[in-house]
Amino acid sequence: MELEIRNNPAAHRFETSINGHTAFIDYKLRPGVMTVLHTEVPIQLEGRGIAGALTKFALAYISSEKLKLVPLCPYMQSYLQKHPENNYLVKE
Repeated sequence: MELEIRNNPAAHRFETSINGHTAFIDYKLRPGVMTVLHTEVPIQLEGRGIAGALTKFALAYISSEKLKLVPLCPYMQSYLQKHPENNYLVKE
């Protein structure tokens, strides 16, 4: 399934909508740092890899914008443990 994921800076989130349901990652942006707060996938969309796709998109965005990441979201923390190649983005 090909997802159309977008950054919605006005709402401070990355999001995708499918069949009227929106999955998203909330973030807070400060100069040079993005804090990822929460990942949410509606129950109707669970089990399709959407949280992982949103997370990959967010990490690519953080890298391309040369930001540092503060991963407060439990899903993001778990993803980083499984994909340590992205840990260079984490703010020390």
